[in-house]
Formats: sequence, C-alpha cells, structure tokens
Amino acid sequence: MVKIALISDTHGMLPENALPALEQADEIWHAGDVGVPEVLLSLPEKPIHRVVYGNIDDASLRQRFEEELFFTSGGVKVLMLHIGGKPPRYATGVKAKIKRLRPDIFICGHSHICKVVYDKDLECLYLNPGALGNQGFHQVKTMMTFELDGKIKNLKVLELGKRGKI
Repeated sequence: MVKIALISDTHGMLPENALPALEQADEIWHAGDVGVPEVLLSLPEKPIHRVVYGNIDDASLRQRFEEELFFTSGGVKVLMLHIGGKPPRYATGVKAKIKRLRPDIFICGHSHICKVVYDKDLECLYLNPGALGNQGFHQVKTMMTFELDGKIKNLKVLELGKRGKI
C-alpha cells in the first residue's frame, strides 16, 4: 500500500498546515503551477515526488519537470498533467490520450476546483485536488490524500483554510 498526498496550484507558497498530511505520505504528487522552486524545497523529504509543470511555471521548472506523467504506483496506472479540463469536457487531446493510455486515475489541476468524478465512458477516476496556494479565485485551499493498493482507497479531501490566510 502506498500513501499519496496530491497537491496543485501552490502558486509560490505552501501553507504550513499542509505539512502534517504531506509528512504522512509515501509519495507527494504536484499537478502543476508550482510557482517557484522553493515550494518544492519546502516539501518533506520523500523517496518519490512526482511533479508536472503548469502554465505559470517558468523555464527553470519546465526544464526540470515534464508537462505530463504516465506512471504506475501501488498497482494503479496514473496519468497526470496540469490542464486537463473535466469530464465530459476535457481539454483538447486529453480524452484521446486517456483512451489510448487507459489510466485508472487521471489527475489534473489548473481549475482551482476540487473535484472527484468517475468517468464511466473512459473507465477512469478523475481527480483535481483544487488549489493549495493563495493565488486564484478559489475560496478554500484544498489537497487530497489517498492510498493505492491495486485500487484507490481512503480518498480524503483536506480543507486547509481560506485563501489568503496562511
């Protein structure tokens, strides 16, 4: 079993109250819009950090990370990118990519809207952890935690206070 902490849209800041959940994870995944490299340096040390860059990330982050990742963790296939849309209206090319790769879980960020939906047509669980930073229109900072053991288990959405409050 692998414990995952999923974050996105930090936009240059990592709230301190996110650290306990991040510390309990085996792997930390960031679905883009990191903002500044210092955010990643402030993450707890883990054997695996999976990060994709987002539309606000500069050249230094784009050189270090990929636009999308397709990987297996805990026996579950995962596709992660920053701008993905949402079921049934995915961003251009995303639905075809999901059909081709057949991930069990599709993760994206960008919208700042925390959302979990099972897409029956694509047989794929859609996850967007919302936004953890202070930039954007979201009202509440959110992230997700879950476990992978051949399937996703114990999915939780964590609300970490209002945007603008540290």
